Amino acid sequence: MTTKDKLILRFRSKPKDFTFDELRRFLLLFGYMEEQGSGSRVVFNHAVYNHKIKLHRPHPGNILKSYQLNLIEKELQDKNLL
Repeated sequence: MTTKDKLILRFRSKPKDFTFDELRRFLLLFGYMEEQGSGSRVVFNHAVYNHKIKLHRPHPGNILKSYQLNLIEKELQDKNLL
């Protein structure tokens, strides 16, 4: 099993400790590029599909909330990437 497969399985299991750094690596696998917004706002942009995923970087920790994982999963499923 490749690292990509392991990361996808981890994301789909919706762990309570999925970090922003893991999300960044995960979305890079699907062709998204990170763009810094203002403050803690971050946009992941897919140039080919002209698709953007907007969210706030978690703080003070690095752990994503479950609603953020659900939002990202729905966005990827809508684009048939996941």
